[in-house]
Amino acid sequence: MTVGEKQTGSENPPEVLDGPFSTRQLLRIDEALRLADQGTGLVFSVFVGGLDEPVREHAQRLHRQLADPDKSVLIAVSPNQRQLEIITGRYARKRIPDTYAKLAALSMAGAFSGGDLAGGIINGLDQLASHAGKG
Repeated sequence: MTVGEKQTGSENPPEVLDGPFSTRQLLRIDEALRLADQGTGLVFSVFVGGLDEPVREHAQRLHRQLADPDKSVLIAVSPNQRQLEIITGRYARKRIPDTYAKLAALSMAGAFSGGDLAGGIINGLDQLASHAGKG
């Protein structure tokens, strides 16, 4: 089921609307993901939710489950735990070194602390894609 698709036989709204984002924010994040993918040739993904301890290892496990981990970048955010991890695959890391990922993370954390979860993710995607350049 997609956002906005009518559900038949149930009075409950789609599960996606129970999360921390409005439909408009989800559409903006989706557009940012699409632009980052198309502009770089890499595959960007976002995970928002609880992360098991140790957080970095959980984020790495999620990253390994992606279709093409070597060319993928995962932004894993756990707002309740106040945790953020950016995981880059082998090929993606050559285009987005850790220094640039840390700069994007700092920018995202600033937006998150101001209460703008969606805006922080969108800006982070834009910064990471800009650093990666065209692929």
